[in-house]
Amino acid sequence: MPQPVPRIAVVVVAGGSGTRLGEDVPKAFVGIDAQTMLRHALDGVFRSGLDAQVVVVAPADRTGEALTEALAAAGDARERVSVVSGGETRQKSVAAGLAALWGDIEIVLVHDAARALTPPEVFTRIVDAVERTGWGAVPVLPVVDTIKRVDGDEIVGVVDRSELGAAQTPQGFRRDVLSAAYAVADAEFTDDAALVAAAGHRIAAVAGDALGFKITHPADLERARALLAPSAERPVHLQQPAPAPRVGVGTDVHAFAGDGELWLAGLHWPGEPALSGHSDGDAVAHAVVDAVLAAAGLGDIGTHFGVDRPEYADAHADAFLARTRALVGEAGWVIGNVSVQVQTTRPRFAPRRREAEAALSEALGAPVSVSATTTDGLGFEGRGEGVFAVAVAMLLPAQ
Repeated sequence: MPQPVPRIAVVVVAGGSGTRLGEDVPKAFVGIDAQTMLRHALDGVFRSGLDAQVVVVAPADRTGEALTEALAAAGDARERVSVVSGGETRQKSVAAGLAALWGDIEIVLVHDAARALTPPEVFTRIVDAVERTGWGAVPVLPVVDTIKRVDGDEIVGVVDRSELGAAQTPQGFRRDVLSAAYAVADAEFTDDAALVAAAGHRIAAVAGDALGFKITHPADLERARALLAPSAERPVHLQQPAPAPRVGVGTDVHAFAGDGELWLAGLHWPGEPALSGHSDGDAVAHAVVDAVLAAAGLGDIGTHFGVDRPEYADAHADAFLARTRALVGEAGWVIGNVSVQVQTTRPRFAPRRREAEAALSEALGAPVSVSATTTDGLGFEGRGEGVFAVAVAMLLPAQ
């Protein structure tokens, strides 16, 4: 039975530079503990239980990493995740996220990845407010400090703090209202609620949460790290049962039609015809990559090494396997072992099987066993037209 199409979308903006944090990577990709801000922000989205499309807006050179984080956080909801490149301003980045929404979306939440510890219940609170009022809705905390009006270095007045609130994200809106407001916006606004209000729409205030603070300065980052430390009085994440080992299956096929000589199972085979492919056509290595990524729930080889990634054109097995090991490590997994079988009439694997196992194991950082067989003349493998490989990988939770 087809799954119902979500009515709700969450656009997670992850384009901040991180300059004020003193980091040399974009803010959303700075680690809080073992995970990045983006991963924690996405965990909050998915733990909210909302049946929602999730669009991550990331810097153009970080979309692959953003997708890795999003897929890992999504679990069984991976089909509802996408990543788009952001613009030069936050407003343009949100517009890029809106352009990626599915046609049936009616309510949109816009969330800053820098508010990484926002609890799941804030997301549902915002959706409830939008559905109840038809207005935009913003989580707000009361201002507790005395606010002074300042002119240069002189205090010239006091602001009545009873009328003030500190706005947070996610901020939610009817899709038609938000899209129309963006279409007519002629200035840069500090948040989406201000943009929507400037277009003449009402905004509801709902209760925010102290954990929804924005990580902007080094002190904010230290605060977040302290909250997530094992000794924190109020841990953000409920302790989950230890994950069980996971198994993944991967396959790959390449035809003998490439230029140059053969690369297969991480080895160079002089005098043998090359396999066709975006890289070197190494069906054995590519099957291993697919099996490992599948076990970790991180998509497949096309997700991370597709034809839109020119750095992997003509790359060999060591580049693919090393990056795959890093991806699953970042997702909290250790590769236990991989078994791969190759079906082909050429080359003859028996004399170099141990050598292939050593090359693959070294590149992947885990034991890889290789077996080879023929198909008694059946199929394209039996006719000598190409190579087929199937791999099975087992992952263990990182300690």
